[in-house]
Amino acid sequence: MGVGVARPAGTGPLSETGRLFLHAVDVARAVFARPFQWREFVQQSWFVASVTIVPTALVSIPFGAVIALQLGSLTKQIGAQSFTGASSVLAIIQQASPLITALLIAGAGGSAICADLGARTIRDEIAAMETLGVSPIHRLVVPRVLAAMLIATLLNGVVSVVGVLGGYFFNVIMQGGTPGAYMASFNGLAQLPDLWIGEIKAVIFGFIAGVVAAHRGLNPAPGPKGVGDAVNQAVVISFMLLFLVNVVLTAIYLQLVPPKGM
Repeated sequence: MGVGVARPAGTGPLSETGRLFLHAVDVARAVFARPFQWREFVQQSWFVASVTIVPTALVSIPFGAVIALQLGSLTKQIGAQSFTGASSVLAIIQQASPLITALLIAGAGGSAICADLGARTIRDEIAAMETLGVSPIHRLVVPRVLAAMLIATLLNGVVSVVGVLGGYFFNVIMQGGTPGAYMASFNGLAQLPDLWIGEIKAVIFGFIAGVVAAHRGLNPAPGPKGVGDAVNQAVVISFMLLFLVNVVLTAIYLQLVPPKGM
């Protein structure tokens, strides 16, 4: 039916890294196990969306504004103001949007997932499931990880739209840019793969945030304090991995996809 929760004795950084990697492999394998927990998946998707959609929308507005204002001022200084639209939109779609989504998925949704699984662990519910032959990975973790991936993808689209609109408003209204130049530079330099890389990043970031939160939630120290520490660790580890993976994905994308010329 799935893979149980392994708890090796090692506590060093390398041991923890290995356990996290094995946990990710177990989750990937359990995705294809049947029956799929549709009810849990829908409930967790709604829960993750409910705790992240408002903060994500509120953060994306000032983030898009800051990018537009900074790039607008920079391009004006070097005489390339006509490229403000392309530079700000590409920065939002390729970098800012998936990162904002991932950080909020990890910070809000991931912490809630970790706290829920951690509470179940210290109450011995996870051990009881394993005793009954029910895989916690298949029953509890997979729906939560897939929910994080789905909501990350959807929120990435929301952040992209809100960020681009916010950047357009601040560039055109506050910095005196022209709508035609803003759109012309965007159409001249942007391409469809720029959107795809943002969505791919969101899916991968959602997977990482969900796996790290679930792993720490299933392996807390004893007691309520252990659950709190596990939540903090899950958020910190997720942030570090997200930035590292973002650098790798960006480098691969820039090598594989040639830039579009005017």
